[in-house]
Amino acid sequence: MRSRSDPFQILLVEDESADVHLVRQALKEGEVDCSLQHVVDGFEALEFLRRQVESERSPGLPDLILLDLNMPRMNGREFLAAVKADVRFVAIPVVVLSTSAVERDISQAFQLGAAGYITKPADMNEFFSSIHQLCRYWFALARLPKGD
Repeated sequence: MRSRSDPFQILLVEDESADVHLVRQALKEGEVDCSLQHVVDGFEALEFLRRQVESERSPGLPDLILLDLNMPRMNGREFLAAVKADVRFVAIPVVVLSTSAVERDISQAFQLGAAGYITKPADMNEFFSSIHQLCRYWFALARLPKGD
């Protein structure tokens, strides 16, 4: 179980290394104490979550999942459906972080249980600002369920 003084845990599900680097940099510059775990697709993300539940040494489940939509093996839509169908993971907020601004993608993400949807800005400063605002919302303003 995580204490209040521990950093917030974020799981980033992203296959593009450049985007992973940008998220890491944005979190470093942010005002919220966060720890980032990274996996490259939905299949790895489900395996990661299962290991967190099964391991006694685990810091616990993430407080927030940032999810890309277009990935190999198991894409973001398939992962979102699977994670929201599992009672162990259903309460973890999942925010889609995608290059897609297509209305069908946005609607489908929310229908599958996404807690939010952010279109990745092309400008690096706007990207950093989006990540900072996201963290301030989820970790300073919103109330999250207590982890087990």
